[in-house]
Amino acid sequence: MAILKNIEWTDENSNLIVWKYPINKDHVNKGSALTVRESQVAIFVDKGRLADVFLPGFYKLDTQNMPALTKLMSWKYGFETPFKSDIYFVNTKQFTNQKWGTANPILIRDKDYGAIRVRGFGTYSFKVDDAYIFMQNLSGTHSSFDANEITDYLRSMVLSGISDAIGECKIPVLDMAGNLQELSKIVEKTMAEEFKQIGLKLTKFVFESFSLPEELEKALDKNTTLGMMRNNMDVYTQMETLEAMKEAAKNPGAAGSTMGAGMGLGMGMGLGNMFSNNMQQMQNQQQNSKFCQSCGAQLNGNPKFCPECGQNLKPTCPNCGAEVRANAKFCPECGSKLK
Repeated sequence: MAILKNIEWTDENSNLIVWKYPINKDHVNKGSALTVRESQVAIFVDKGRLADVFLPGFYKLDTQNMPALTKLMSWKYGFETPFKSDIYFVNTKQFTNQKWGTANPILIRDKDYGAIRVRGFGTYSFKVDDAYIFMQNLSGTHSSFDANEITDYLRSMVLSGISDAIGECKIPVLDMAGNLQELSKIVEKTMAEEFKQIGLKLTKFVFESFSLPEELEKALDKNTTLGMMRNNMDVYTQMETLEAMKEAAKNPGAAGSTMGAGMGLGMGMGLGNMFSNNMQQMQNQQQNSKFCQSCGAQLNGNPKFCPECGQNLKPTCPNCGAEVRANAKFCPECGSKLK
């Protein structure tokens, strides 16, 4: 019969939550040493019954530090003889970066858009807070218990908490993307009690992204565009009118029909009047325009010479060629009568 001198777990697998010490044919004797490292808890189990729990530290096993097991073993005179017991080590460090995501959309009721299905993704972290309760509820007497074995169960708990949190937060669906930190804190607070009941603690919960149905996103984008147009309708109207005027100027005969078509399509009395006034202004400008009598080029302003053919555009005396005023009756140089 071999006697265990030092019982310990070096925790080589970082993803392991529970590990059963391989006692095999060995026995625990009075004076055997137990080493429990930081972020560990050791639990002695007798025939499936949880007994003594040891927090981090170094222990020389005797009756005083094993009261529960002493009672279960019915040692009348204390712990004197070697015995066999199942020994479990529980990892109490944080298990971080656990992924969660809504495989199926969560149905929520929004005051603005009614029933909407939303999706979310993120991470969470947890740790064993009460090893005794955790062993009772989840691990049982498995020889080892990996974090992967519990993630599906925890994820379902988290998603349930998310649904409740979103439903109770009263945050409009359009504002949720900007309140992810607030939502994370609500879920963390909501799930605290449920995790505690199985000996765990939700140390951190993070909303990384939040998305709406594709159809609703498209509708919101369209509504935003329409909102921008509504706020600047006069600008858009003037731009469209100017474009129509340019096309009409290229073909004056079509101007009336273009305006009529616009009226017929419901452009409105205001747009029709604006178009008509602008067209009238264009026609007046054309009537008031000046042309060179020599080459027929249109003249802008009051130039002295035609920019196309160089013709002198100022009135001159037909007798001496001196420049005269437009309405003068006699030449100021030679006195010849002009009209």
